[in-house]
This record gives sequence, structure tokens and C-alpha cells, in this order.
Amino acid sequence: MATTAPWLHLEEITPRTFEAATGIRVRPEQEFAVSPVMQSLAEAYVHPAGVAWPRLIVDGERPVGFLMAFFDIDWHTDGSLFRSGLWRLNIAADEQGRGYGRFAVESVAAEIRRRGGKELYVTWHPGEHGPENFYLRLGFRPNGELSEGETVGVLDLG
Repeated sequence: MATTAPWLHLEEITPRTFEAATGIRVRPEQEFAVSPVMQSLAEAYVHPAGVAWPRLIVDGERPVGFLMAFFDIDWHTDGSLFRSGLWRLNIAADEQGRGYGRFAVESVAAEIRRRGGKELYVTWHPGEHGPENFYLRLGFRPNGELSEGETVGVLDLG
């Protein structure tokens, strides 16, 4: 997976980018499958520093989406398993189908590799209008687990 669009980039969520990030809305029929950006930012705030990695996806100067990755999260909350992956992906309703989601996944994969990781995890709600086909096309494979009712998928980065 390699993106060659130099105008696409990620920006940290700061006071300057906060309103743009919280203004990202998915299509109404997709709202069941992803939390609003505001909830994601609140979750990022309550986790230990370095676990959550929220970023605005920008095309040139135009905000087009939001992602939040997680790094070395205690998957079972008992210290037995740590994973990294994509926690949230919200592409603006009118910006979908333009490669921004793929760019987001590639960006998270690159950051996980940079940190020494070999796998990228994601969860998704099954069902019509959900992101399952998107993730499968990118090479994620269900690993047989469920997390809070969502399918767990993994992408080998090796």
C-alpha cells in the first residue's frame, strides 16, 4: 500500500484544527458504524499519553476526514496482550470514494511500522453500509474474534 499524493497529509488535533475535526460527518446510514469525532477526542483524552493518536486528514487545505489510531493498547485490559491499530475512521460524507480512507490506513500502517509493529488491527460493525468490504479490499482478514460485538480484523505489515 503506497500513496503518492503529496497534497494529502495528517495534522495533529490542536486548537487550530479542532473545529474542522469535529465538523467531520459521515453519511447518515453509516453513523451506526463509527462514533462521532467529539467522542473519539474525549476517549483520546482519558487514555494514557501515547495510546491514542487522533489526526485530521487534509487534502491540500481541505479537511476531509478524521482518524484515530491506538498504539500498544492493553487489548484484554489484563496485561496479557497489547495491540496497535486503527481505532476510528471518519471520512466526510461528500469526500468518500476518493482514496482518503486508503490513505488513512496506509498512514497508520506506516506509523505502526515506524514504532516496530508488525500487525495493524481494526474492528468493524457488520452489516449493510458498514466498512467491512472496505477493510477486506485493503487486505484485512477477520481473525475470528469479536470485540464489543464488532468483527476484529488484522493486516499483516511484515
